[in-house]
Amino acid sequence: MQIVMIGTGYVGLVSGACFADFGHHVTCVDKDESKIDALLNGRIPIFEPGLDALVESNVAAGRLNFTLDLASVLPEADAVFIAVGTPSRRGDGHADLSYVYAAAEEMAPLLREGAVVVDKSTVPVGTGDEVETIIRKVCPELKFSVASNPEFLREGAAIDDFKRPDRVVIGVNDAHAEEVLQEIYRPLTRNDSPILTMSRRAAELTKYAANAFLATKISFINEIADLCEEVGADVRDVARGIGTDSRIGSRFLQPGPGYGGSCFPKDTLALLKTGQNYGSPLKIVEAVVAVNDQRKSAMGAKVIEALGGDVAGKTVALLGLTFKANTDDMRDSPAIEIAQALQDAGITVRAYDPEGMETSKAVISNLVYCDDSYDAMTGADAAVIVTEWDAFRALDLGKAKELLNRPLLVDLRNLYSRTDVEKQGFEYVAVGR
Repeated sequence: MQIVMIGTGYVGLVSGACFADFGHHVTCVDKDESKIDALLNGRIPIFEPGLDALVESNVAAGRLNFTLDLASVLPEADAVFIAVGTPSRRGDGHADLSYVYAAAEEMAPLLREGAVVVDKSTVPVGTGDEVETIIRKVCPELKFSVASNPEFLREGAAIDDFKRPDRVVIGVNDAHAEEVLQEIYRPLTRNDSPILTMSRRAAELTKYAANAFLATKISFINEIADLCEEVGADVRDVARGIGTDSRIGSRFLQPGPGYGGSCFPKDTLALLKTGQNYGSPLKIVEAVVAVNDQRKSAMGAKVIEALGGDVAGKTVALLGLTFKANTDDMRDSPAIEIAQALQDAGITVRAYDPEGMETSKAVISNLVYCDDSYDAMTGADAAVIVTEWDAFRALDLGKAKELLNRPLLVDLRNLYSRTDVEKQGFEYVAVGR
């Protein structure tokens, strides 16, 4: 299959490289000249484990290409995937679809007969209808299809998720689109990965419903963690007790400083807006968003309380800046609000993250960036684990104690055993324990 991927961000680049690895011929197109220049010179503009090698091997095999010129490749495409950003729109939280619609307008006069246009971006219900209308206005006689194929990729594990998915969701309104997408994903049938075919609108809603449900599990266990602290229970025991129930499952039941990233924050807001537009308010999702917003600010207060409340002039080592491990993504990271709360209280923040320090500079001001975990802890009054990087799971606590002004570890990811930490002479503050 000849595939064009519009957008070389996280979804577009990972999807394009994986499709090429399936044996398809893929050209990734972007308007950002710096991105295309980097990719043409073998530089990957995002951090995702294994992506650099995957891109390199498929470029070398001649199956993966990059260009700024959509017109040079689109007329030969069997399928055109739209993988552009849909950020939250300022003011109302709805998904900003301007990039999706601009892509539809640009591709319309270039599509060949029988082409399938596929929304890979996360888009609200009815977006496929509007994309079809935009193209139809330009090419009223053209035979083409518009489909929805939402992604379910976890940052840090995206390649494995793409190649060994729990399921592939295909939203189509005609047999031709289904046939083309089934052929594109045919290599996955060897792994017995289920391909779920449904209407286009159902597929669009499935993506939002999935992310909202996972966000609900996170906010739920965070509230249970707060209750555990009040009643003297350990949230890890409670999480095991409910997670072993097959109706619930253990994933996304790890308490922490709240969810962030490119999906959950914007997708829950967009789903709320869709519910409002259709007169079907989503009260549970509203509560999830409110709990998560409060959670992030509460974590800054938790650190200040652990320090004794009178914190002006103190220093904190912030270990982790990205919203999760194995990514350089700072979007809606809990570290942003935590750092701001500490700075507002007069605390100097020394920070280290294995991959996120460059991206953090655009969103967090006045941090002291350090070379490693121990550099960050030098002269600090507390060490605070914000992100669950492997580099923070086995710290040399003896060395850390020598470097810190006060042996205080605030573990917002519950990476350590209280007994082990306190044996080293530390004060230990965790979440829900």
